Amino acid sequence: MAITAQQVKSLRERTQAGVLDCKLALQEAEGDFEKATVILRKKGLAAAAKRADRATAEGLIFAYIHPGDSLGVLVELNCETDFVAKTPEFRDLVKDIAMHIAAMAPRYVRREDVPQGETDQEKEIYRSKALASGKPEKIVERVVEGQLGKFFGEVCLLEQPFVKDPSITVGQLVADRIASTKENINLRRFVRFKLGEGLQKRSTDFAGEVAAQLD
Repeated sequence: MAITAQQVKSLRERTQAGVLDCKLALQEAEGDFEKATVILRKKGLAAAAKRADRATAEGLIFAYIHPGDSLGVLVELNCETDFVAKTPEFRDLVKDIAMHIAAMAPRYVRREDVPQGETDQEKEIYRSKALASGKPEKIVERVVEGQLGKFFGEVCLLEQPFVKDPSITVGQLVADRIASTKENINLRRFVRFKLGEGLQKRSTDFAGEVAAQLD
């Protein structure tokens, strides 16, 4: 079927993918906008995997202060070149991520950042509940793994549904931008401040660094 320029434009505005990629995705999806979006996202994840080992020494540290001045976020987003770091698209991405952090209060960037002790504690809680409910031993581990996946989806930034589009995760959002910029992008760390509370979770050592500066 013939794909119109308006269809390509609309898909590009939504996904930030290239013109040719959008046209090919629409052709493959036979004009179905949602299917084309899924196709592009899958390609984005594949592109992200291919570029995962590339060094990301450039980027931005972005500060977001929520209206009312009682909530603030600092986030560091890295890319490969200063050229991409200065583009409006990259700045929009880091701003969207900062606003998401403000709204959803993640505690870690990725599941690998969760302390092993905390993961083990969660597993034990889920296992005890499953056994207490009378579930057979042979399916308890599957229940535990399913519950643990939900836990990571709640506390890990990259696994949370993106607040502006819950049909994708923050990780998929970043992967989409990797596909469109043709550069590796690394969401390195963040810190979230809320007036009257202690430092809410961050990633790695960023909160400690900030706290040290404030002492």
